[in-house]
Amino acid sequence: MQDIVDTAVATGCFKKLVAAVTAASLTQTLKGPMPFTVFAPSDEAFAKLPEGTVEALLKDIPKLKSILTYHIVVGKVLASAVMTMDGKDATSVQGEKIRISTGNGVKLNGKSTVSKTDILCSNGVIHIIDSVIMPPSLDKPASKELEAACS
Repeated sequence: MQDIVDTAVATGCFKKLVAAVTAASLTQTLKGPMPFTVFAPSDEAFAKLPEGTVEALLKDIPKLKSILTYHIVVGKVLASAVMTMDGKDATSVQGEKIRISTGNGVKLNGKSTVSKTDILCSNGVIHIIDSVIMPPSLDKPASKELEAACS
């Protein structure tokens, strides 16, 4: 069984995620022994971001690292355990909470849907999600940004 990084590479649907993990110097961490659960955005999820977002993040490594570590939880949390977490929060490696809802499929922060679960790795598990989730501290609605700019 391969580690998280090698498994992500082998699946072929995480090229952008693997490139971002490499750019943020998180490869060794995700190849290490600590078990992690990664809510991994597919390449299609990255494609949903506004044009130029990925390129901009690759130039802002602290912000990129914050976003990537927001997708990771310490421990190996299988789908069966996630299903018992409806309405609860999981604390990300980044430090902020991810809200789990299981009403109509598993959703993170009410926005991203888990599309495939339990891709087992030697040091954890990967769950594929259909959109990139942003830490609450970075996910400011455009209206608030406009208000701040006009103040």
